[in-house]
Amino acid sequence: MTTRADLPAWQSAANGLVNDLRGVFGDRLRSVVAYGPHIEGHAAAPLMCLALVSSLGVPDLESCARHAARWHRNRIATPLVMSDTEFRTSLDAFPLEYGEIIRSHQRVHGSDPFDGVAIAQADLRRACETQIKSHLVHLREGFIESGGNPSAIASLVADSAAGFTALLRHVAWLSGATIKNRLEATREGARAAGISNGVVAELLTLEQQQAMRTSDPARLFPEYIAAVEQLARTVDAWRV
Repeated sequence: MTTRADLPAWQSAANGLVNDLRGVFGDRLRSVVAYGPHIEGHAAAPLMCLALVSSLGVPDLESCARHAARWHRNRIATPLVMSDTEFRTSLDAFPLEYGEIIRSHQRVHGSDPFDGVAIAQADLRRACETQIKSHLVHLREGFIESGGNPSAIASLVADSAAGFTALLRHVAWLSGATIKNRLEATREGARAAGISNGVVAELLTLEQQQAMRTSDPARLFPEYIAAVEQLARTVDAWRV
């Protein structure tokens, strides 16, 4: 039998959020899931939750707004609230964002909102291409804007590391992997794209620690941008 003391810290916070949402929506609250870095071991990150409801109006938003300051004090990010119909009909518009929630979620309340949900491979591939190429453009522009300053380049690499590792997880899913573990899914995406473990390990460290652990802050950039270029080529050639 699981006792309250056995629950992970995030689940206690999530249960508090559920109580608040039930006060707002009553029986219209269908499902609540927690997802994101916090439940995967990054305790400093805020708790992220998705809440699906049967209907949603301005009075509901006003009621939720009255809880927002306390949620933020308790390290709970503003929940993503939408109708279950809206969620299912927007899978093609946000395949990466919803795919990451599906990969890492823990159900907190109600039925499983992802039962029978499928994201089309074509939508996923197209979204991956858009995000990867946007990331590549951002890195190139950031490098030019740095003026070659090593400190600025180090910040560019560290600040963008989490975005890159997320892209690798999306590619892992595109390849058919169903791995839920964050690190394993990241490494699987790198393997599918033919990217070396070395640069991925360093970027994962940066994602977690936000600090360049090297005497040469600019050292990682050439290998990093080459990895993003390889990722873009891989997704370009992908057939679904």
